[in-house]
Amino acid sequence: MRLLVVTQYFWPETFRVNDLVEGLVARGHEVTVLTGRPNYPEGRIFDAYRRDPAAFSRFAGAEVLRVPLRPRGKGSLRLVLNYASFVFWGCLLGPWKLRGRRFDAIFFWETSPITSALPAILLRRLKRAPLAMWVLDLWPETLSAVGVVRSQSVLNMVGWLVAFIYRRCDLILAQSRAFFANIEKWSGDTSRIRYFPGWAEPLFAVDPASVAVAPEMAGLPRGFTVVFAGNIGEAQDFPAILDAFERLRARPDIRLVILGDGRAADHVRAEIARRGLGDTVVMLGKHPIERMPSFFRSADALLVSLKPDPIFAMTIPGKVQAYLASGIPLLGMLDGEGARVIVESGAGFACAAGDGAGLARIVAQAADLPESQRQAMGLSGRDYGRREFDRDTLIDRLCGWLEEAAAASPAENT
Repeated sequence: MRLLVVTQYFWPETFRVNDLVEGLVARGHEVTVLTGRPNYPEGRIFDAYRRDPAAFSRFAGAEVLRVPLRPRGKGSLRLVLNYASFVFWGCLLGPWKLRGRRFDAIFFWETSPITSALPAILLRRLKRAPLAMWVLDLWPETLSAVGVVRSQSVLNMVGWLVAFIYRRCDLILAQSRAFFANIEKWSGDTSRIRYFPGWAEPLFAVDPASVAVAPEMAGLPRGFTVVFAGNIGEAQDFPAILDAFERLRARPDIRLVILGDGRAADHVRAEIARRGLGDTVVMLGKHPIERMPSFFRSADALLVSLKPDPIFAMTIPGKVQAYLASGIPLLGMLDGEGARVIVESGAGFACAAGDGAGLARIVAQAADLPESQRQAMGLSGRDYGRREFDRDTLIDRLCGWLEEAAAASPAENT
């Protein structure tokens, strides 16, 4: 098939859509990616791209076409301009860059903001190709959950936009079964909704013994090491995480290592200093995803967290699949689907979202287990991940859905 992938974020930025494109190309499909200039998460255009944009015009056999956008920078205003610029240039220059090309199907990778779907909606109309949208964040509810928007009238307006977008998709893929009711509310029906969870990139499934320990970890004192890897933002509820490790101050054998970056990173760094947790909580910054197995090699447990909110309870955080594939026990401070996966898989322990005392309890509980029992938990999680979130099975399933959509009547110009 000739496939067009539309996404605001793409390689060399680190997102699962990169692995998806690689998987589609490996199956013999002709893939074109329409995206923006790489600037996440630092908020500025990547230096390597700025020096030589042509070096980033192909990825794993897929052609990559980029439209201008304003870097994210710092602050809410610049973030809004970043979002708006992708929509503007995607709608204005996207059709021009793709002129004369025909596609059997269009795939839109949706994370925040949902407005970045608008170029894909326009291209669906112009190319008369069916559009599949992978829903990873639920709007407008996510805006309310993280406190970005509190006005009900604004949320209603965003809801109208969500309905407009959903109703112009031929296929809506939900990363969690708990998303179905919410998507139905805005789309009007369930006939176009399919369950399509995330998966772990293949690099996480390597044999731990074959991976060298990251030098950044090698210098840390011995003890029980909990690793958090990923975005450091409002949704991850770092105040509750730090509360947990403050409660564990009397356990010098336990420490938390934070890998990643995000809008809340500076605040978390300041809080660690203010609380006097420098010996207990270590921030090692952002590192390429390819290096994560070397950091996980020193981890005794991997931490995932989300704020207490009904919308987050419906979500399976993307890092859960990677954690499961790593064969290392999981510790979760979250509700709903994410907690269910941890408990159901036997991969570790979970406590309620926002429960710092509960997190301290399960961290200590895991630290006090015999190493053989922790190893059994990790293997149980890996087996569960292979059954429920197998990459090849999921990408094959997606290809089947896209082929069915392409074989059906052309998308209506609604």
